[in-house]
Amino acid sequence: MSFWRRLTGKERSESLRPQRLDYLNEGLALERQGDYEGALTSYRLAYRDDPNDSRILLNMAIAFTKTGQPEEAIRHYRRALELDSSLGGAHYGVAFLLLKRGDTQQAAEHLRAFLARPPKGADAERWVRHAETALREIASSPAPETL
Repeated sequence: MSFWRRLTGKERSESLRPQRLDYLNEGLALERQGDYEGALTSYRLAYRDDPNDSRILLNMAIAFTKTGQPEEAIRHYRRALELDSSLGGAHYGVAFLLLKRGDTQQAAEHLRAFLARPPKGADAERWVRHAETALREIASSPAPETL
């Protein structure tokens, strides 16, 4: 549409509708560039548009982890798992954050859930071995003392 037609108001109303941005893909692109704060902003906008999309929550959790906000990451992983309990990446991610926090029992539950449905692909074996090793270490560590 020409500038003149827009200026005089002779442009068709259908062409004036705003286009919806793909905030999820924008966030993924920003994350690939290392801009995790920018990615979080895009993910928040995507979440505003679709609060029941577990992929958005999963990506938010990853970005929160990378920005040093483990409690927010755990909260978003858990919300993603509420929506889709089969998300292996969410089980894996929350398990290791819980381990860092010292919550070995819950971490073990998430590791078992991850291993029950292991991912497939070129890098999958690496993640599976890491989860299996962590689970063995949890099992071999002494139980915490109770008072």
